[in-house]
Amino acid sequence: MALTAAAALLAGCAAAPAADDDTNTVTFGIEGANLGSGHMDIHSTQLDVSSLVLRNVFDSLVGQTADGQFVPWLAKSWEISDDQLQYTFTLRQDVTFHDGEPFNAEAVKANFDHIVDPETASAQAASLIGYAEEDGYYVGTEVLDEYTVRVDFSQPYAPFLQGLSLPQLGFYSPKALAEHKDDLKAGGPGVTVGTGPFVLSEYTPDQELRFTANDEYAWPAEGTEHQGRAASDELVIRVLPESASRVGALNSGEVDVIADVTPTMVQEVGDGFDVTAVELPGIPYSLYINEAHGVFADPLVRQAFRLGFDLDAAVEGVYDGQYARAWSVLAPTTPNSYEPAVEGTWSYDTDKANALLDQAGWTERDADGYRTKDGVRLGAVWTAWTPVPDDRAALADIIQSDLRDIGFQLARQVVEPAQYNELYATRAFDLTDWGFSSPDADVLRSHLRTGGFQTVSTVSKPEIDELLDQAVATSDPAERERLYQEVQRWNNEQVLIVPLVVPSEITVASTSVKGLTFDLYGRASFYGATVER
Repeated sequence: MALTAAAALLAGCAAAPAADDDTNTVTFGIEGANLGSGHMDIHSTQLDVSSLVLRNVFDSLVGQTADGQFVPWLAKSWEISDDQLQYTFTLRQDVTFHDGEPFNAEAVKANFDHIVDPETASAQAASLIGYAEEDGYYVGTEVLDEYTVRVDFSQPYAPFLQGLSLPQLGFYSPKALAEHKDDLKAGGPGVTVGTGPFVLSEYTPDQELRFTANDEYAWPAEGTEHQGRAASDELVIRVLPESASRVGALNSGEVDVIADVTPTMVQEVGDGFDVTAVELPGIPYSLYINEAHGVFADPLVRQAFRLGFDLDAAVEGVYDGQYARAWSVLAPTTPNSYEPAVEGTWSYDTDKANALLDQAGWTERDADGYRTKDGVRLGAVWTAWTPVPDDRAALADIIQSDLRDIGFQLARQVVEPAQYNELYATRAFDLTDWGFSSPDADVLRSHLRTGGFQTVSTVSKPEIDELLDQAVATSDPAERERLYQEVQRWNNEQVLIVPLVVPSEITVASTSVKGLTFDLYGRASFYGATVER
């Protein structure tokens, strides 16, 4: 994997206060504001923060190494049929859930059945397993014997192993699935029950999660440096939505590690910390245009919009060279997929933007200087959810200001997550924003294919559907790369996603924290972490 990691030692701060006993506790501060809004079910959530937090509880069938190789985890081995329609897994026989239930083939089937159950309302996990109500690839899971399970597909599904390595396809205790089906989204002790190195022991929504080490744990992914029980006794995750609160808690020693850090926040950190930054693969932080809603139905308007703001200057001004401006809908670190040919194909050009808008018929101006057509002002609403990080708010202000100069009114609508989800479900908005990290370019399927769970446009586009379907069905890396590069060129012409910034996942930890590691997404892993007081 072409992931880049940079670590910088900033100079010394007071460590977290010593515990009253010999308990070794690591305290982690996260933004996490949306976690308590029904996102504790690893099978139904699509939030990165859920993966970050719940990975401590849920293991996977396979692991993925830094170079992209798949290794045994809960599955000792696996075989893929010659036609690539069947994956047969031989499971470990020494794994138990936190509630004492055995991990076996029946448990695998129960979890995969839960993911594809319509009542689960799974989006990301269902996509990862290849399931869809229409045009899906996943057929079902069959128990062959107590520790052998087979997963069947209707056609080859190349991203399956990568999906299996993620927390979203992790495993609940079958007992928890049966007895707490209606409680999984809310989560909590006795409900959020997996096989992982930590047990969720206390949960106060929107405030704190407390995990205790699983004393029986002895089955990390192959190649994991730490072995056996977790290195620490407790992991406490504090939800601190405001960036200033996270930095303040770190500087004061109230927490040992913080995530969701921006370059600006790093400058506010005191002495004695390690900073780790991993440039993320997948979809960069981008704007998602709803071509079925408002003025963006016209491709000329979409093209003019993209040319109407100075992205290079905005990224440099906001991030001071620490993040790169994005050119494509895939980040350069996404393996075997990036299309460098799109670089330099669009940039700030008010003359061309104005010409395109004239061509589209937006030739009049109102008293405020905005373009009009048939008495209607040219504009769109950018809908986002709270909290909006300071860096993204600053970037939005610059984009909004630049667009005004070409007569385009961009209004900002920031709403609470529940309201945002209502708007998103009906696609009742013009424009929205997010980034979505993934080490597999198949992430584009959920964002561009017709009916994809994160496809903003409701307009069917058979040509892009065909490219994405072909990419899923081939295991030839060169052919997949060719197809995904074609998808990137297609979006570059159609302007449905406007990439803005290639972000890094930045984590800051006290130098007293030892054994902290990071996954392919730059997310902190606490399995081998301890704090030296």
